[in-house]
Order: sequence, then structure tokens, then C-alpha cells
Amino acid sequence: MTAKLTTVRCGALTTVQDSGRPGHAHLGVPLSGALDAPAMRLANRLLGNDPGAAVLETTLTGCVLRPDRDITAVVGGAPCPVTVDGRPAAWGAPVRVPAGAVLEVGAVTAGVRSYVAVAGGIAAEPVLGSRATDLLSGLGPEPLRDGDVVEVGTPALPVALPVAAPWPAPPAELVLPVCPGPRADWFSPAALRTLTSAAYRVSPHSNRIGLRTEGPSLERARTDGLPDGLPDELPSEGMVLGAVQVPPDGRPVIFLHDHPTTGGYPVIAVVAGPALAAVAQAAAGTPVRFTLG
Repeated sequence: MTAKLTTVRCGALTTVQDSGRPGHAHLGVPLSGALDAPAMRLANRLLGNDPGAAVLETTLTGCVLRPDRDITAVVGGAPCPVTVDGRPAAWGAPVRVPAGAVLEVGAVTAGVRSYVAVAGGIAAEPVLGSRATDLLSGLGPEPLRDGDVVEVGTPALPVALPVAAPWPAPPAELVLPVCPGPRADWFSPAALRTLTSAAYRVSPHSNRIGLRTEGPSLERARTDGLPDGLPDELPSEGMVLGAVQVPPDGRPVIFLHDHPTTGGYPVIAVVAGPALAAVAQAAAGTPVRFTLG
């Protein structure tokens, strides 16, 4: 038999995540998966798991877990204190957690999302090939609640301790390379200059669906309707990961892994995929700059 983890404290938001559900956007199913995919993959590699094995993604306040059998775990991503039965344990490296002991993942000291990987991976039931929790569509396991029990898979190999690895620090400033979006012509030249020159900040209203920004509004060029009498709002069209959508308030929103697959607000730009891991760890108030390139 494999181990089971009882959720003693679920924290602000703890979900099961893996590499997500690529290839289902035509069905209206978002990608989902770990927002900081490099952190998930590194934590899994330290345990001998498949890099995309399911992990727990915590948000800001961590979580507390109790295994019913001995396990080996790694807590990585956003830095945070880690304890086992109240005794300090390593962050970012494999830790043995005896059966019945309490693994506490504390509140982050920087960043937003920590990852709890366990040797063998989290063995939630797959949906469309993924164990990821999708907050928008409701696919996958529900976010953890106090008292929930999560099953662990069978470890592939024993984990040799200790193991060290370099972990990137959460960003003090987000510098996001973008390319022009499919609806850049819906905005004035001044708006395009503003996007790539003004200072924005991460809004506290951000979530797994999108990172909202605070800062200057972007001016629309088309406000009186389009040719042939069409209205000045778009019919819904396909949306991609990293799309920078501009709602009526004019402040950019960066679409993240649980984003809707269609939308009607114009996309002024698209953030390059490799930059999105840093977006996942940008706390409220973090400065944001968009750069062409």
C-alpha cells in the first residue's frame, strides 16, 4: 500500500497540479497545471519523480499535512519555513517525514506559490489525462479542505539525502517580453507606447486565471464602431496562454493557466511563455514592465 496525506490545514488555496491539459482548448478546456512549472519540475526531479508528476501548489499561507506512512517530500517554489513535528526542516531539498508526523509548509517569505512534491507523486484521479485542479472549469480534484485525504503514488527509486539544487528567487520586478497581439490595431499609438514605457504593478486581485495590473489605462483607437456597422466590442475569439487582454477599464490582464479559452476583450500583446513562471511568483505590488522583443 502507498501513503495517504491528511490535510490538517489547507491554507488560503492548495490545489493538485501537474503539467496540465494541453490540446483541449477547442473543447473549451483550459491548460491548467502548475503556474510555476520549473519549480514543479525541479521538486519532482529531486525526488526521482517524472518531472510532470502531480504536486500540491499552495498560495501564500502554505498548508499542513500528516502522512500515514513514511514519505519523502520536497517543498520548493516560493521560499517558506518548513517544519516536521515542529522541528525545522530543509526548504528546497528532500525531507523525510515519518508516519504520523506533521509536515508544515509555512507562509511564504517571498513570492506567492510554494510546491509540495512527494516521492511517488500525488495520485489523484486523472481527468482528460491530467490530475490538475482547474479553478475555471471545475475539472480535476477540488481545492483541498481541512480533513481531506490525498493519496500518494508508488515511488520509483529510493531518494538519497541530502540533495541541493539552485532555486530562482521570486522577482523583485517583472520584466515581461511581449510581441504585438492580434488586436493591437484596436489601440491608439499612444496606448502601445504606454504599454511598453509605463510602470505597472501587480494587483492583489490576481489569481490562477489572470494576473491583473494597476497603472495607466490603455486608450482604444476604435470607440465608435467598426466598418459595416459592427459594434466596438469583439465577438468572442480564441485566447492563448500569456495573452494580454484589455478590459473596459483599460488596465492589462495577463492570462494564466486557468484562463478562459475564448474572450471578447481585445488582446494588445502576448507575453513570451518562458516569462510566465516569474509571473506566477509575483506578489501584489510587484512592479511590472512590458518590453517589445
